[in-house]
Amino acid sequence: MTSYFLLKKTPQLSGTTHKLSSSKSISNRALILKALSGNQSTVSNLSDARDTVLMTNLVGSTDKIIDVMDAGTTMRFLTAYFTLTNQNKILTGTARMKERPIGILVDALRTLGAQISYLEKEGFPPIETKGFTQQKTDKLSIPGNISSQYISALMMVAPTLPQGLTLALTGKIGSVPYIEMTAALMEQFGVKPEIDFAAQTIRIAPASYKTSHVIVEADWSAISYWYGFTALAEKAEITLPNVSSKSMQGDRVIAILMEKLGVQSTFKNNQLILTKQKADTNLVWDFKDCPDLAQTVVPVCAVKGITGSFTGLESLRIKETDRIAALQNEIAKVGATLTEPETGKWILTPGKIPTSEITIDTYHDHRMAMGFAPWATLIDLKINDPSVVNKSYPGFWEDVKATGIDVV
Repeated sequence: MTSYFLLKKTPQLSGTTHKLSSSKSISNRALILKALSGNQSTVSNLSDARDTVLMTNLVGSTDKIIDVMDAGTTMRFLTAYFTLTNQNKILTGTARMKERPIGILVDALRTLGAQISYLEKEGFPPIETKGFTQQKTDKLSIPGNISSQYISALMMVAPTLPQGLTLALTGKIGSVPYIEMTAALMEQFGVKPEIDFAAQTIRIAPASYKTSHVIVEADWSAISYWYGFTALAEKAEITLPNVSSKSMQGDRVIAILMEKLGVQSTFKNNQLILTKQKADTNLVWDFKDCPDLAQTVVPVCAVKGITGSFTGLESLRIKETDRIAALQNEIAKVGATLTEPETGKWILTPGKIPTSEITIDTYHDHRMAMGFAPWATLIDLKINDPSVVNKSYPGFWEDVKATGIDVV
């Protein structure tokens, strides 16, 4: 496997992406719902991301040991799925996965009546699901500001419970669009959750999922990197096929956010065309509903002379890596800083692109590779461990070449 790619400085970009992945978030939810509906449903245009390939292979696996590798969504969704379908499984993963907390979800499932054991460190994978025979309660309280994947995992299995389930979300609710995405997909399978964000409750009555046909849309998290390239290029016109302005994904907000960073979005004939426009000099943004976009936005601001005032970055610490630390380390290579002068509030001070080549470390994190790749519009750029993109966008480097950048 290539240890790095060298991206040659290319100030002007034009071309069409042909390898853009479908939504990993929609695909993984749809696969769980397909399994819960008796596997008679169809899900087409599935993501080619490694996480989704894993979910496809594991959700119906008869093996006792389930290795999710580094796929956090897969770990959380399958923990709830295997538990409440009364399957005895051992769920494990990479060394990093064993550092990612799962205690809140396990505690919730135990409260419902499940038997789950930790096999190594309390609160972290690997775990063993040992059975679920009787529902002990139909009400759970869960923090709203932790990963929405815990909430989505419980929502999807809730209709299968004899008494259904009411979730009370405590504190500030983050990643609302992902909760809404889960609800919208459940509705496509015939179950409509009652969500009241004002009262911070989600009520799901006992019900049977119906057969459905889901067509997965393009992944807006993946689309976001092309906004990064366009924002930093001297001149750009990038066309992304099969992209609609209507989407259930919260990351579609990148189109609005990037207007401030100098990118114009034109939707025409089921295509998205990105071109340049005047940028602001300062960005104020709350990432609580779109944390995955931080690794697109921070590198752009760092080299485009845009100061930033950000909130909603808390969940980045428990992702594939500590994404806050990783961003701080890499933008420091151009003299930029990301500081937290008070808890939960972040200030980005931009730097300046040097004249010599830069090497970006990726920390086993797909978004680090793709988020920093747009710097190649300004300087020769080495990206270490480029294969990390396979987690969500395996064709990324081919699409980079298609827009005119030499990748060697």
